[in-house]
Order: sequence, then structure tokens, then C-alpha cells
Amino acid sequence: MSEPSTTVISPTCSRVVTETVNGSHKFVIQGYSLAKGMGVGKHIASDNFTVGGYQWAIYFYPDGKNPEDNSLYVSVFIALASEGTDVRALFELTLVDQGDQQKHKVHSHFDRSLESGPYTLKYRGSMWGYKRFFKRSTLEQSTYLKDDCLRINCTVGVVVSSVECPRLHPIRVPESDMGIHFGMLLENMEGSDIVFDVAGEKFHAHKLVLAARSPIFRSEFLDKLEEGNKEIVVTDVEPKVFKAMLHFIYRDSLVEEADLAPLSSCETHIADLLIAKLLAAADKYGLGRLRQLCESSLCKGISVNSVGEILALADNYHAAELKAVCLRFAAENLAAVMRSDGFEYLKEHCPSLQSELLKTVAGCEDDCSSAGGKSRSVWAQLSDGGDTNDRRVRPRT
Repeated sequence: MSEPSTTVISPTCSRVVTETVNGSHKFVIQGYSLAKGMGVGKHIASDNFTVGGYQWAIYFYPDGKNPEDNSLYVSVFIALASEGTDVRALFELTLVDQGDQQKHKVHSHFDRSLESGPYTLKYRGSMWGYKRFFKRSTLEQSTYLKDDCLRINCTVGVVVSSVECPRLHPIRVPESDMGIHFGMLLENMEGSDIVFDVAGEKFHAHKLVLAARSPIFRSEFLDKLEEGNKEIVVTDVEPKVFKAMLHFIYRDSLVEEADLAPLSSCETHIADLLIAKLLAAADKYGLGRLRQLCESSLCKGISVNSVGEILALADNYHAAELKAVCLRFAAENLAAVMRSDGFEYLKEHCPSLQSELLKTVAGCEDDCSSAGGKSRSVWAQLSDGGDTNDRRVRPRT
């Protein structure tokens, strides 16, 4: 007989945090001598103040609160002035010394351990304080009373508890679909107000979208476009490149065809690839993010044979990050790169880049020296012939 299966349920957890919400109030009693004699049990009240969602007030009894004391003491209390039940709180009362000594009289719950915990006020009007707060005759001879004025500071800390638990059911926010919606706008040609004629192929677009994405479109085409003329002839970009560029402008992504598959063919020039032509278009039309996407894609295809052409592209179209990666790669694989067709292309079309490559080689040599000789010198590669295989080495970024 098989044993019954059991379902294991992950344990749950939670945490209760108890703390105080603190607030303070300063109560000034001006004309103390005139308040005397108002009667035992009668008080002067401060304005209400709010702490922890409840209202509070300070009550000062100049003739005391307890009839048995015969007005020998002043009394001070903090009262719950709003509706509430079993409000737990900590209190602090400070009679301010207005003399030079600044020896304030402080009664506080905050700086000591409470055996019975915070004080509980059962209902509105409940109070905490001292019937014998200060002996009246002593008070009147002290620096606590100055210019017939008393100052009382009060701090209330309302005890609150909250339960913290893991967020078991997070709400997942999907990726932005703005590009999808704008892409549909391009495909459907809905609301288009401008047409580009590229080698006889028509592309419908929207002026505002183009102006928002490209400063060149805004200044060269849209700002200078004559009123009533909705068609622009483009002569320096191929239709497939222009289409791929519009795809980026509306969707903020590369077209799937802009890949590096042809790089495996030795007969294909890098400059003939769609991704390379897109890099040129990005530079021409001021599309910085498109340039970065093209740089990232071309970087993945850097190899001994391709680095020369990719370096030339990067230099020609202001792709600074791609250029730096190419220079570093070429310097670290110098012997093999110098024997490649790509290097011949570099010497023929971009001779000025050779001096930059030499500077990078010098930097690599310094790195080798600082590494204690563990890295292989680029000049050592030249002396032994290097690696002439068309291997693809992962570029350092």
C-alpha cells in the first residue's frame, strides 16, 4: 500500500513593529501672577496640538489640582483632547529654566525603562501629569519664572504598531508598448502628413514624430519645407536603409534584418551590411541611440579580419565607443591583424588611424608591464609571427 502523498507548503512570515510617533508643543504662560487665586482644580489650557492622529492639550493649575495640598503646589497635566480609546503614549514635561544656568526641570518617560509600559489614556479628557509638579513658593523665587512668565515644553510619543509581511502578490508591470503603437501608426500610415521619395519608393510618415526624434529632420526637412509641399526626395540613402531607420524612429529598435550573419563570409565588406549603412544614417540624421545600437551590434562581430573595416566605420561615423573597442582589440592581437585584409583596407582608406593604433599599442605595453609580465606583449606577438587564423576574439569593453 503506497503512502499518502503530502503537500509541502512554504512557511509564511511577518513582523510586528511597535514604535512611537512623536510631537512637541511649547506652552508660554504670560501673566502668572494674575492667574494665581483662580481656585484649586481650575486650569489654564494650551491650544490643542496633534500628535499621532490625536489632539492633546497642556493643563496648568496655578493653585494646584488637589484640594488637600492647599495651593502649595502648581500642577501640570497633559490631556487627551480628542476622541480616543485606550491611547497608549509616552510623555515628557519640561519646565524651562530662563536663567543663565539652564537647569530645566524635566519629567520624562523617554529616557528610562518603564516597568508597566507606556501610559494608557482610556478616553477623551484622560490626563497624565503631576499634582505636585513644583512647590509654588520655590517656583516664584526661581529663574523658571521670569518677567511674570513661565515656559513649559511638552513632548508626546503615541505608541503605534504595524505588521510587515512579504509582498506575496506583486503586480507585474509589462514592458512599455509605446513602440508597438507607434510602429502600427507607421505601418497603417494613419494621419501621415509627409512622404519621402527614396529611389522611387514612397515612405509615409508624420512630421511631429520625425521632429521629436531627429534634430536633422526637424531643421533640414520640416522647418524648411514649403507650405503645401508634402513630399521630399531623398537621394543619399538606400530604400531599405531608410525603411530600417524609420523602423527605429517609430519603434526604438533595430529591424531583424540588421544582423551580422554575412560577417562569416570573407567576400562581404562590412560597409555593405545594413547595420553599417544604418550607422551612417544614424550619424547623418543625429540619431544618437540608433548609433549606439549599431555600435553594439557591430562590436559583436569584431574579429582579426573584420576589425580594420569596423574601425574605419567607427572613425568615419563618430562611433567613439566602437572605435575604442576596435583599437584595443587590434593592439592586443596586433600581429594577426597586420596580416589581415582588413588591415590593408585600413592602410589604404584611413592611414591616420595607424598612429592612433600605435598609441593604443603603447598603452597595452604599459598594462603588460604593470601586470608583472603575465600578459603577453604585443611586440612579442610580432616577433613570433602571431596568430594568423581568422579567429574571433572577444573584445574587451
